[in-house]
Amino acid sequence: MRLSNIPFAASQKWDMPTMSLEKVRIGIIGAGNVAARHADVLSAFPDVTIVGVADTDPHKAEALASRHGAPAYGGHADLLDAGEIDAVYVCVPPFAHGNPELDSLSCNLPIFVEKPLALDLATAEKIAAELSRRGLPSAVGHHWRYLDVLERAQDLLRGREIRLVAGHWLDKVPPVPWWINREMSGGQIVEQAVHVLDLARVLAGEVSTVHAVPSTTDGVDWATAAVLRFHGGAAGLLATTCALERKHRAGLEIHAQGLSLELSETSLVVDGQTVHEDDGQAKVRVDREFVNAVRGEPADVRVPYEEAVRTHRLALALARSAIEEGPVTL
Repeated sequence: MRLSNIPFAASQKWDMPTMSLEKVRIGIIGAGNVAARHADVLSAFPDVTIVGVADTDPHKAEALASRHGAPAYGGHADLLDAGEIDAVYVCVPPFAHGNPELDSLSCNLPIFVEKPLALDLATAEKIAAELSRRGLPSAVGHHWRYLDVLERAQDLLRGREIRLVAGHWLDKVPPVPWWINREMSGGQIVEQAVHVLDLARVLAGEVSTVHAVPSTTDGVDWATAAVLRFHGGAAGLLATTCALERKHRAGLEIHAQGLSLELSETSLVVDGQTVHEDDGQAKVRVDREFVNAVRGEPADVRVPYEEAVRTHRLALALARSAIEEGPVTL
């Protein structure tokens, strides 16, 4: 299997007016930890101002909004009704996706959406269709695509046959009450390991068949082992667990003809010996490029919403396979 031709670094342009030097006014829907991270990054950009934070928990909304000198709202509808917004960040739990995105699009606003896109495929496809119809900029928070070591990995793999892809996410249960309930989080593969699946698609191409086996179906799968078949012929493995007391490791191994790579959020290890440390700026780049797109400037948006739907479809296929205890063809 040859290196995928998925253009991870292909710039995407939209027909948006250039905003000159005025600030991009961003509203944030959701006030959890991920929203706070984005808010900190965005507030450091000289051409961005946060104009409001909405959350169904008014205390969380007020806490995050006050840190950035913005008003707080009890729901996304109030934030949108306030107006004077150029773009929206949707950073809500998996079960809350859908209305925030569609309501923002109805106001003709570009959206940045944190993964996972939803609990199902229909919601994500509806949002993707509306984005396409309106021709608005979009981005999804698959920030691993902005790792500088990913570019090095692609260069090393170019022209080699990929034989084996092995992903893993070995971690603890995150400290939010909804996560342990599959009906609210989608499960560990959909909510966490989707980052690894996204990298697998970038480096090894699309997947044709998956077969996942869970350790238990009590609430959330405490562990899952899966095999994947890539269109180009490579064999794939995925191992996940949330039964640990701390994060053990999360990443992707690519074994090609004459080459072995281990890629994580922090480094690239070549042939088990040479270590290349990442520069740690991926979470900044993902926000910067979306802001550039909103401004109508050249933007390196590596995961527009439509591209993220493809990764979401793969994650859902694995989750479905674990529940149905059988192979699923994509």
